Amino acid sequence: MTTTPRSPRLLLLSTALLAVAGTALLGIPHRHHEPPDPPPSPTANATTDPSPAAPTPTSNPPAVGTAASTPAASTPAAGASALPPHGEGTAGDVAIQRALEAAWPLDLPFGDARELLAAGRDLLRADATGIGRAHWPAVFPASWQGLAPAFATDRFRIQAAIARRDGSPHKAVVHLVWAGTDRGGTFTDGRITDWHFTRTTTLKGASTWTPQPRP
Repeated sequence: MTTTPRSPRLLLLSTALLAVAGTALLGIPHRHHEPPDPPPSPTANATTDPSPAAPTPTSNPPAVGTAASTPAASTPAAGASALPPHGEGTAGDVAIQRALEAAWPLDLPFGDARELLAAGRDLLRADATGIGRAHWPAVFPASWQGLAPAFATDRFRIQAAIARRDGSPHKAVVHLVWAGTDRGGTFTDGRITDWHFTRTTTLKGASTWTPQPRP
């Protein structure tokens, strides 16, 4: 089973991550220098310092660029951190998490976001490594239980994750960025996977989030 991104929403996530990195670079103010004072006249004292006056910055720095918005996202914060280079390891995961949170501010109740994140992480781990697939029979049917996992369990890491609304109060999506080593021994980080959920109500009136099968 592959975990390659399968929806246009994943392309939007990739674009937003790159846009955040660009935003951080564009956010660095550029200083414009005034021309130096004219050289001293021939009658000036020879001991006077001939160097030009120190340059002074202009009144305002240029405006910071912004990333394109989507229905489930808003403009990233101007001070968002640039994304780390590939291969940075766990040291770069914090920057990726901040970039996601800046691109998509929280729009779910805290309890819902926590439930969705836990489910999304478990689903991704089950999909990539095979661990826990039996807990999600609607997503991983019995015919998939015996499939060899595509990624090594001890070389799998979720780098960042957020849960947000998916165009409706009753729909949500969990965006995950992760790293792993496949069965061929190739390590890749910055992988992106989305898991979609719908809010359902049990017979007792309780509300819960149900994951949707991957296409």
